[in-house]
Amino acid sequence: MNHADLTTMLNFHYWARDRVLEAAAQLTPEHYTRDLGSSFRSIRDTLVHLLSADSNWLKRWRGTSPTSMLDPGDYPDVATLRTAWTAQETEIRALLASMDDRSVMRAMDYKTLDGRPFTSAFWEMLHHVVNHGTYHRGQVQTMLRQIGASPARSVDLITYYREQKKG
Repeated sequence: MNHADLTTMLNFHYWARDRVLEAAAQLTPEHYTRDLGSSFRSIRDTLVHLLSADSNWLKRWRGTSPTSMLDPGDYPDVATLRTAWTAQETEIRALLASMDDRSVMRAMDYKTLDGRPFTSAFWEMLHHVVNHGTYHRGQVQTMLRQIGASPARSVDLITYYREQKKG
C-alpha cells in the first residue's frame, strides 16, 4: 500500500459521504431521527456513528485512545453534522498529506474503546475507516428506502472511479 492509493481511498470515502449527506439533507427532522430498528436507531445515529468512528481513529493516529463515541443528540440536523465532518476531514487530509510511502506503513499502538491494546499499520487503519464507512453508508441507503425517501446517487467505488476518469 502506498500514499497515493490511500489518498484515492480517502477521496472516495468523502465523495461517498457527501452523496449520502445530500440525500439525508432532504429529510424532514422526523425522518432523520426516526427509529428504524437498524444497527443504530436512525439515519442520524448511523451517520453520527460514522463521524464518531472517523474522529476516534484520528485521535488514535495522534496518540490518544478515546473511550467513547459522539452523542447523536449533538447533531440535530444534517447541516450540523456536515460542518463537524468537513472540519474533521480537513484534519485527516492534513495528517495523510504529512505522510509518505514509508510512514503509511508504520505500525501504531492504540486501544479500542473498551481499552484492549492493538497494533496496526496506519494503512490498515485507514482502509478500515473507508470499509467501515462503506458498510454503514449501505445501511443508510436501505434506511432511506425504508422511509420512502430517495437514496443517495450511487456510492459504489466503481462509480467514483468512472467519474474521476470523466474529469
